[in-house]
Amino acid sequence: MHALGRRMPCSGSTRRHSPATHRLTLTVRGAGRLLCCSLAAGMTTAALDLLLEPQAGWWRTLWPLPWFLTCLTVPAWAVLRAREKATQRPPGEDTLPDHWDQAA
Repeated sequence: MHALGRRMPCSGSTRRHSPATHRLTLTVRGAGRLLCCSLAAGMTTAALDLLLEPQAGWWRTLWPLPWFLTCLTVPAWAVLRAREKATQRPPGEDTLPDHWDQAA
């Protein structure tokens, strides 16, 4: 929000979204966060494996798990994001107001 409590006219938050669109947006955000966290965990475990060379038997099973989660999360996030973008398409050119045709 703007400092004076008004919304900026060009911000996307001024549009009303349906509850289904809002749920989709929340799902996309959650999938994106899971993707970022699993990628960060994968890089961390890979660095630990490289630098510390843990000898524990369970380590060989643990360190690649974030990478598997990342591989599963990438396509899920991509599909959800594409669906979200498809629901936010601008109106067709035939429905644009006449004053938009005049560029400054």
